[in-house]
Amino acid sequence: MYIAMNRFRVTAGREADFEQVWASRETYLDDVPGFQEFHLLRGSTAEDITSYLSHSVWASREAFEAWTKSEAFRKSHGGGRASQGVIVGHPVFEGYEVVI
Repeated sequence: MYIAMNRFRVTAGREADFEQVWASRETYLDDVPGFQEFHLLRGSTAEDITSYLSHSVWASREAFEAWTKSEAFRKSHGGGRASQGVIVGHPVFEGYEVVI
């Protein structure tokens, strides 16, 4: 199993804008081989930044990497972006192999 996460820093007060982008976007994940589940996680707010993680679970690293090279990936990342001033900086990717 493989877990892929992107860490986002969102301007405090703009959380609803960020969450709406995720709630309204088409991900095309349900038909992707190896995809198991997705969650958007909201963390704490400190120094005017709210932390978020996008968290997806895959059957394997290979399944995740195949998705990143697929048409479904291109379509899901082609639109639906947050308005300027919502996200601070770029998302940070972290990938993990499940060991236990």
